[in-house]
Amino acid sequence: MAWRLFLTKILTPTLPNPNFLKTSPFSTSFLVTKIPKKLRKKHKNPDSPRTRPVQPDSARIPHFESILNRDSVFRFLTKTKEFLSKQPERVLRLDDAGKLYRELGFPRGRKVVKSIQRHPLIFDVYRHVDNKMWLGFTDFAERLLEEERSIMESMETDRVNKVRKLLMISKEKRIPLSKIYHNRLLLGVPEDFRDRVAKFPEYFRIVVENDGKRILELVNWDPTLAVSELEREFIVNEDKVKKAFKFPVKYGKDLGLDESDTRKLNLLNTLPLVSPYSDGWKFDMWSLEAEKYRVGVVHEFLSLTLEKRASIHNIVEFKEEFSLTRRTYEMLKKQPRTFHLAGTEMNWAVFLKDAYGENGILIQKDPQVVFNEKLRKFAQMQEGEVVSGVGEE
Repeated sequence: MAWRLFLTKILTPTLPNPNFLKTSPFSTSFLVTKIPKKLRKKHKNPDSPRTRPVQPDSARIPHFESILNRDSVFRFLTKTKEFLSKQPERVLRLDDAGKLYRELGFPRGRKVVKSIQRHPLIFDVYRHVDNKMWLGFTDFAERLLEEERSIMESMETDRVNKVRKLLMISKEKRIPLSKIYHNRLLLGVPEDFRDRVAKFPEYFRIVVENDGKRILELVNWDPTLAVSELEREFIVNEDKVKKAFKFPVKYGKDLGLDESDTRKLNLLNTLPLVSPYSDGWKFDMWSLEAEKYRVGVVHEFLSLTLEKRASIHNIVEFKEEFSLTRRTYEMLKKQPRTFHLAGTEMNWAVFLKDAYGENGILIQKDPQVVFNEKLRKFAQMQEGEVVSGVGEE
């Protein structure tokens, strides 16, 4: 029986797998299947100084954050307008524009045309006789630029005094011309200010150092300009200025001071403030008087800006001239009644709180600020939306 069972196993044919015919003759198991983008899990950006807010959520003021977001939205408009205005005939080859993402303010790796198309009333792309595509301003934008030029001319005296005051609060009464040029939009200084300086020899002198750096120096001290914005406010509203800053006194708990006595003691420590137009840079760097001086200098600098605000990068550029330390962030954060910090830890800005209303709108607007608001309004419009005569407001 054993040999019969053995022969049966040998002679019985092996039947094919019934599911064999249903499978594909080609295996695709080695292929990596891509998940559609819309079905992929969204990963949160890693927590970093680039994205982490400089203030905790409880201390953030929405309208200041929205101002910084607005700057980001209109970065291409602002930077491209400035760059194009300096080009011959105010035009630029489109091929070249596509490589200048830093200068024009559009995202790296993106097509510049997409950014241009967002502002059809301001920028225009056309084919020149050389059969090349060029970027330029529309006729409507050219009229706006002429309006801006008229504003610059009418505000020349004001801008000259701004620069004079800037030199007067600087340590050595001298600042490299390049630093003023880099911050020209912040202060409302015209693009050709470096050439205009020669018109005012009674105020300014340019000194060329051995390394070729051009330094702007103050020629004469004007005591009528050496009055800070805080000092002017003190005359109008003394109580308001007394509450603007707080330099608390460190004392032991065994003194048993109540709230009223503590406030009076802190006020004695806070006042008098140190004028930014004094020689406060001579104080010991870590003394209370030196900190008061640095706080006053930053306050006066912000008062000279168009929108009463500046980014940390603008302020740090004048670190030597303003005798600032590495603890500028901590210094400003200790004065929340006057300064507000907004943005991220890597790129934050400081605002003068009293310069803005509760709705986040500047209380007093420079003519250049009014023009910038109008430009942004037109930049958001499409062709055909502008009413005749609007540009001549």
